[in-house]
Amino acid sequence: MSAGLVALLDDIAALARMAAASVDDIGAAAGRASAKAAGVVVDDTAVTPRYVTGFSPQRELPMIKRIAIGSLRNKLVFILPAILLMSQFLPWLLTPLLMLGGTYLCFEGAEKILHSVRGHETTGQQSAQEAADGERSQEREDQMVAGAIRTDFILSAEIMVISLNEVAAEAFWTRAIILVVVAIAITILVYGVVALIVKMDDIGLHLAETKSGAIASLGRGLVAGMPKLLKVLTVVGVVAMLWVGGHILLVGTDSLGWHALYGFVHHLEEAAAHATGGAGAFVGWLVNTFFSAIIGLVVGFVVVGIMHVLPLPKKAAAH
Repeated sequence: MSAGLVALLDDIAALARMAAASVDDIGAAAGRASAKAAGVVVDDTAVTPRYVTGFSPQRELPMIKRIAIGSLRNKLVFILPAILLMSQFLPWLLTPLLMLGGTYLCFEGAEKILHSVRGHETTGQQSAQEAADGERSQEREDQMVAGAIRTDFILSAEIMVISLNEVAAEAFWTRAIILVVVAIAITILVYGVVALIVKMDDIGLHLAETKSGAIASLGRGLVAGMPKLLKVLTVVGVVAMLWVGGHILLVGTDSLGWHALYGFVHHLEEAAAHATGGAGAFVGWLVNTFFSAIIGLVVGFVVVGIMHVLPLPKKAAAH
């Protein structure tokens, strides 16, 4: 009887060790997958703050919360089931769909540049009078949140597909669990950083009013510097759209068998890396990023031109 109990306890201990090892494996795999998607995570973080620029401080965190919930819904409800099923049954469809999303990012980036050049109001900016108008401000907020969630959908799809490629050899349910971990962790990371960025001026104001000496000076510096940082992030966000969209198209054309463009960029990337010694990896990345952004810009303006020529229904002018 005691021997049987000892054997049972041994079996339970062995199962516990296996479960712990599985958790460790899933955590390690999720970490690897997240690291591979780090570039797109940076882009996502840079793109989002421009959607809350110009709104009252009281609405910034609620807007970020709404966007974060929409982002998590994008990843878990729409993207995750779709890419898992496609990876299982239609793996050839992932690349064309990702390229379609990349084209949309290029279009968004090019359209923002066109509006800026023409002197139109940039996304996220509004007058003080409009911000004071409750009904119109709510409508504007809803539009900005919806636009942010649409853009996030493309970036989230890129993150999830990159992560999926890192764990493609795992069993189906292991892949699913890893991708759920990645989706939740990256969403918390991205929108936690975004919330910190957009509230940095409030933090600075609090430090300036309640502290003294160097800490108060730091607070005043944060308050003075935040408008400039948000403007920089707006530019970075637009460039990121072009860069990520162009890179998706560059890699996608190579995956579909059209190797010339990717081969040309890759050759320049390797040549630059070899010519710069210890900084080669970084310089090579810069070369790839530069040409990806150029591709994104060209494709984006082509799509903008097509959209302006097509007889699409016009949005009603805002009153």
